[in-house]
Amino acid sequence: MNVKITAGGAPERAPEINTASSDAGGRRAVRKAAFAATLSTSLEWYDFYIYATAAALVFNKTFFATDSEVVAAMNSFATVALGFIARPIGGIVAGHFGDKYGRKPILVLSILLMGLSTTLVGFVPNSSVVWLAPAMLVCLRLLQGLAVGGQWGGAVLIVTEYAPPNRRGFFGSFAQLGIPIGMVLGNGVFLAMTWALSPDAFMSWGWRVPFWLSLLMLVVGFAIHRYLEETPEFQQAEAKLATAPARRRSPILEVIRHNGGTLLMAGGTYLVGIAMFYITMTGSVQVATTTLGMARSDVLSWVLLAAIVMIPIVPTAAYLSDRFGRKLVYGIGIAGMGIWALPMWVLIGSATPETSGRLGIALVVSCAIMSIQTGPQAALFAELFPPETRYSGASLGYQSAAILGGMSPMVMVALVNGEADNIWRVGLMIVALAVLALLCLLGLVRRDARRRSDAPISRS
Repeated sequence: MNVKITAGGAPERAPEINTASSDAGGRRAVRKAAFAATLSTSLEWYDFYIYATAAALVFNKTFFATDSEVVAAMNSFATVALGFIARPIGGIVAGHFGDKYGRKPILVLSILLMGLSTTLVGFVPNSSVVWLAPAMLVCLRLLQGLAVGGQWGGAVLIVTEYAPPNRRGFFGSFAQLGIPIGMVLGNGVFLAMTWALSPDAFMSWGWRVPFWLSLLMLVVGFAIHRYLEETPEFQQAEAKLATAPARRRSPILEVIRHNGGTLLMAGGTYLVGIAMFYITMTGSVQVATTTLGMARSDVLSWVLLAAIVMIPIVPTAAYLSDRFGRKLVYGIGIAGMGIWALPMWVLIGSATPETSGRLGIALVVSCAIMSIQTGPQAALFAELFPPETRYSGASLGYQSAAILGGMSPMVMVALVNGEADNIWRVGLMIVALAVLALLCLLGLVRRDARRRSDAPISRS
């Protein structure tokens, strides 16, 4: 049965993802793609996340130090936010070229850009020229944002376009696994430096070591370029477009023209997830070490444990989405974040250096709930768009929500304003974002139902 779906008078293909064959060679290709996606996103998010950790622990006391801890934290987190502003731009550029020339070359270029820019952060000098270091950090953070904006879509499509149709959620989650694995790696390295060095040595040069380790990204980029083939889905779409009589328009313009509403709703569903993630994993570090007076090593240990908890839950949630539906599992994650938000931040507000376990419970439960949304997200976003514009659509839908995610630690600092009694306000903000995300998800569900009911059906 062939189904033709028409929206707004323009023909639109149902977003079926063709996959590699089911023989032994096809299974090896899927496993290779899953490994490449996991490795690349793990190191990519390691790079992106260690900057946010350094901003919470180091930059507010060195490059952006002022007489006010709140102002210093705001300035430090402002550079974190710049990376998120650059992410949609990276998604647009990478999506355009990824839909035209292939997933693999754009993924490799994004990996190389991230590795170089992150390594250079470790060489930013402690200069007497007050503007030099902040200016360098701003430039390098923008490059990080461009890189991660292009990388996510490439990694997701590399694996979902190879995966069997009934296991796209599970295999797509391997790209999502890079998020908690990158966090574990980043926190692990920072925690090791904290344990191994004196506080003065850590603030002087120890914080630079995690950034220098990013040179490993160059090796990963070369390996993917050398050993991974382009996805069969893109090759088929490319062959079809090569024989099309009409001149092909820009993929991003095609997405906006035919799937603009889907793009906005997809980004809206992720607003709560990305805000919850960065407030939990970086904002809480700043609040706990500055406002609540907890030891840096204790806080990083809890963050590390919370990230580890995510690793088994992400693929489990994705597997369940293959069985029970992508949007159902995704929506459960959104609702869970909204329900947990206020108890979480009330618990954090009541924590002290002697009762840091309350912070740990808050972070672990938060990450467990976030994982339910994170697991099916790769396959869900890929399935929203047709192959010819999938890189552009999935990337921009995902990265458009990143701007708010980058702003959320700054908003958190402003809401708390250095007072533990104000911490509950952060939870209220998350509740509001969860309601908005659920409304956007409901819009996607209704869109699908409307298209199914309006689609002319022909039998062949």
